[in-house]
Amino acid sequence: MQDNIIRRLFSSFSDLERAINSARRSLEKKGAIPEEIVNRLKSYDTILAKQRKLATDLCVHISNGDWDEVSRHVSLINGLSAMIRDDARAILSALSLNSDPAEDHEKDLNFC
Repeated sequence: MQDNIIRRLFSSFSDLERAINSARRSLEKKGAIPEEIVNRLKSYDTILAKQRKLATDLCVHISNGDWDEVSRHVSLINGLSAMIRDDARAILSALSLNSDPAEDHEKDLNFC
């Protein structure tokens, strides 16, 4: 059971890594990406590496039956995931707010 949970945890990191890379490629296709956004995407890579390290440590704590540390590591991993998710939402929101208002306005126009 524990092995399955750990496999799924590491699999979720791979899924997250693919999503980050996909977002990066999508933004690159749009053209000039603000440096702030590039730096934020780079920070996701750092956070993901930290999560993988914490998950490796988690395995040791599970093997040792150190349940307080297991709980702490799970909380840290979840907190880092929440940071990425919340920041990604903020980026998407900011990018959608900075879209060309003329394009949006043209969609609302009804021509006879």
